[in-house]
Amino acid sequence: MEQRLTIITLGVSDLRVSNEFYQDVFGWKKTKDSNEHISFFSLNGILLALYPSDSLAEDATVRPEGTGFNRFTLAHNLRSEKEVDELFSYLKEKSTTITKEPQKVAWGGYSGYISDPDGHLWEIAFNPFLSMDNLGNVSN
Repeated sequence: MEQRLTIITLGVSDLRVSNEFYQDVFGWKKTKDSNEHISFFSLNGILLALYPSDSLAEDATVRPEGTGFNRFTLAHNLRSEKEVDELFSYLKEKSTTITKEPQKVAWGGYSGYISDPDGHLWEIAFNPFLSMDNLGNVSN
């Protein structure tokens, strides 16, 4: 299997509410391929999709119940601690749920966490060991 990730799909309880969050809070734009059933946001070479949870479970032929920690997080890395603090200030103005305020962390970086309307956790971080190009893509 090739080392590639093309789409991350989040199961959401209310597509309209989730669209508002990602568009109004994050400031992201849906792609032209989005419709009333699914939304796509173009990121750095991959897509983030929002799709109703029950429909996603049905498509995967699994049970739709799920509670607690989803066992994964999504990360948005920035270029400095100051950028992390500035983004958290902005997110607070948008009444975003902050689950962990930014702070220095054991692995040597600086990060905090927010959650979207369905509880999907986003780490907002500065990782001094991660090289990024001028577009924000991870470079090796």
